[in-house]
Amino acid sequence: MERKIISTNNAPKAIGPYSQAVVAGDFIFCSGQIPASPETGKLVTGSITMQTRQALKNISEVLKAAGSSMDRVVKVTVFLRDMNDFGEMNEEYAKWFPKDPPARAAVQVARLPKDVGIEIEAIAIK
Repeated sequence: MERKIISTNNAPKAIGPYSQAVVAGDFIFCSGQIPASPETGKLVTGSITMQTRQALKNISEVLKAAGSSMDRVVKVTVFLRDMNDFGEMNEEYAKWFPKDPPARAAVQVARLPKDVGIEIEAIAIK
């Protein structure tokens, strides 16, 4: 099976030894995206809605670079710093997947990179 690394300037650069995404066969495995602006490198702070929107925008750009899109996502994992943010996150998340949403898990974690409130990873079909 062929393995292809995906990298785009339209999403934040990897901050460690990982790729923004890897294509394997017909699947695209997107690394977790935090709410960082690719233009400035700065974190989007404020509400969990704003943070969720930026993380999903970053995933969308990585998928675009891989030749896919949000409507091809089959699985998402959402990591939240505080499960009390679930409802607000869910409202924004639903806007990105209005029809036939992917499978999903959402978990609260002790800490996320750069102390952000959310990190989201996704698997999509090419």
